[in-house]
Amino acid sequence: MAQVIHNIKSALKDTKKVQDLHRDIVDMTKTSSGMTTDHGTAVLDTDNWLKATDGATGPGPSLLEDQIAREKIMRFDHERIPERVVHARGAGAHGYFKLHKAIPEFSYAGVLNDTSRETPIFLRFSTVQGSRGSADTVRDVRGFAIKFYTDEGNWDIVGNNIPVFFIQDAIKFPDIIHSVKPEPNNEVPTGASAHPSFYDFISLQPETTHMLMWVMSDRAIPKSYRTMQGFGVNTYTLINKSGDRFFVKFHFDPELGVDSLTWDEALKISGQDPDFHRKDLEAAIKSGAFPKWNFSIQVIPDANEHDFEFDILDATKLWPEELVPKISIGEIVLNRVVDEYFTETEQVAFCTAHVIPGVGFSDDPLLQGRNFSYFDTQITRLGPNWQELPINRPVCPVMNFHRDGAMRHKISKGPNYWPNRFEAVPPVGETFKSQGHVTEYPQRMHGVKRRVRTAKFQEHFSQAQLFYNSLCPHEKQHVIDALSFELNKLEEMDIVEKMIERFTNIDLDMAQKIAMNVGGTMPSAAGKANHGKKSAFLSQEAYKPSEPTIKSRKIAILVGDGFDAVGYEAMKGALLAHSAVPVTIGTRRSRVKNSLGKDVQPDLHFEGDRSTGYDAILIPGGAHVQSLAKSGRVIHWIREAFGHCKTIGAFGEGMHIVSFLLSSSYQSALLCAAGVDLVKAALPLTGLKFAEDGSSDAVVRSYAVVTARSYSTESAKADLSIQDGNTGFMSNFAFYVSQHRCWARETDGLVSQVAF
Repeated sequence: MAQVIHNIKSALKDTKKVQDLHRDIVDMTKTSSGMTTDHGTAVLDTDNWLKATDGATGPGPSLLEDQIAREKIMRFDHERIPERVVHARGAGAHGYFKLHKAIPEFSYAGVLNDTSRETPIFLRFSTVQGSRGSADTVRDVRGFAIKFYTDEGNWDIVGNNIPVFFIQDAIKFPDIIHSVKPEPNNEVPTGASAHPSFYDFISLQPETTHMLMWVMSDRAIPKSYRTMQGFGVNTYTLINKSGDRFFVKFHFDPELGVDSLTWDEALKISGQDPDFHRKDLEAAIKSGAFPKWNFSIQVIPDANEHDFEFDILDATKLWPEELVPKISIGEIVLNRVVDEYFTETEQVAFCTAHVIPGVGFSDDPLLQGRNFSYFDTQITRLGPNWQELPINRPVCPVMNFHRDGAMRHKISKGPNYWPNRFEAVPPVGETFKSQGHVTEYPQRMHGVKRRVRTAKFQEHFSQAQLFYNSLCPHEKQHVIDALSFELNKLEEMDIVEKMIERFTNIDLDMAQKIAMNVGGTMPSAAGKANHGKKSAFLSQEAYKPSEPTIKSRKIAILVGDGFDAVGYEAMKGALLAHSAVPVTIGTRRSRVKNSLGKDVQPDLHFEGDRSTGYDAILIPGGAHVQSLAKSGRVIHWIREAFGHCKTIGAFGEGMHIVSFLLSSSYQSALLCAAGVDLVKAALPLTGLKFAEDGSSDAVVRSYAVVTARSYSTESAKADLSIQDGNTGFMSNFAFYVSQHRCWARETDGLVSQVAF
């Protein structure tokens, strides 16, 4: 009775602040939960550090991989109390993970077996090299870090948009990052790798070769966070209830397919809209076009670890899908933007050591070091209690005897040690055993203490060749162009020569083309013969959307006074019906008149925006065509979109402006003083075809330039779906938009003939 009265009195005198604190107060003597780590996973033994021992002759060395022990000591060390070094610039969003296929044969992890769950996640995208103030569209690796708030604790997959990394051993991480960061003497460049220290390091470290090829490919300039893949990079393990262990890699493939910017586009957007990617992510989620990725795994049984010509624990190597097929298990969806950038996106902290029961670590040397490094860096940034911050704390109970330190949030009552006479918060190893779970995988270990890399870790070029061989012609050319651009920035020709020599180990023809571009010595022989092997899963062209869609794609509709009102409304309505985002761009932002004399308010004007911000452009017919043809900025919009290989649609008289601007006759009219023959040689675009028959609604498709002279009822019926080969104008236009870009313009030489 006395306790009841005390509780009533306490409740009556509690201030709002005291009541607020109750959510963070835990009475250790009144909980039935067992001991956990700070990220919510069960602590099975808090008295013995994990060791390599036979259990009889001696204790053996203590292992650095023991996350429980290191967390316990770290928390004690920091009990008495900056921008990220890498991945400083980022954007994040909330969402969920939905499991579609349970995998009990591989893992007993609850989140990988319970298909009824909808697990909350937070996903943070980022660039690596630049500071928080750098631009979104620089050439760089993109971080792809996911925090799963599971019922068993937080599980972090701290990945990238590229499946491999520069180095094999974590001890080299400070060196690669120091080399790619701005030069120490003048703090330039920001958000770029085209400088001497980076290539000096790369030229002397052959293991970086494979990753360099990926970074110089289109993968490093993604069109959107929503159109890039995610990879776990490192090799983890899965453990099932029978105690069987499997090596695993994690993959995330975007629903929209994989797409990148062109290099010209990336350079321009960096100045025009440095927040391009983060704004795109926010706009898509707010419009209901929730970004989605398919979650799949690659699995290798423990017994097959050494069955490959490469070491599966080498982070500079991928597992070719022809050898290890992916298994689709679910999807992740982002459906809510953050409420406050700092407290969520900036304070979110990931740690590769945060795994859940049923998921474990391998001996991947990069992962072993990351497990220590990520934990340590979060302490520097956020203090020892970083896991109590709202964005980082688990949704499951957290119980242990970690105490104090700077910015401690939780108020704990009762004992702060184990064992205690209350038997409060015991380790739960015996409980786990009784449930049939494996407490620790009994990995057999043998060897002597050495600083050495095994033979398979010393082969660095085979997979770089595989990647290059697997690219489409335009992708190969982009790699050559990117490396030529980067090396062109170097005055140190000794570094350039070493890089050209390195490239002869990948492909002699590629090395020769780069040497020609950058003024290096022309190599005459391959350093290592190209094996000629290819994979069907490394080119971005292998990742088109499974169903053609223009959902969330931004379409610029170009208008001036006198544009066709009926055609405009029909096209805009069709775009909205397919969940695209039409944006009207006018000769001015104040109202323009349509063909019916009615005022229409454009969203933006030609001088206030550029084609780089859109996936395609569409031009309706009408009297406005004559005035648009006289506008240099409109000409630039169309030619720039063409040069960036984007879809262009023109309907009715609108068709003529595209034909006029991209034809050799227009160039001759402009440059006749320079000579007709020169113009014809420099701009031979006569292969571009357009609709000409005014009595027909036939659609002409030519290098993703879609034109039609008229629009009939039959044509409108064909526009109800997006399919290749449909007869409708909008169906054809939308199909090309869904495929992202028409790279044939580049490979067939059309782009190089247009100035934009």
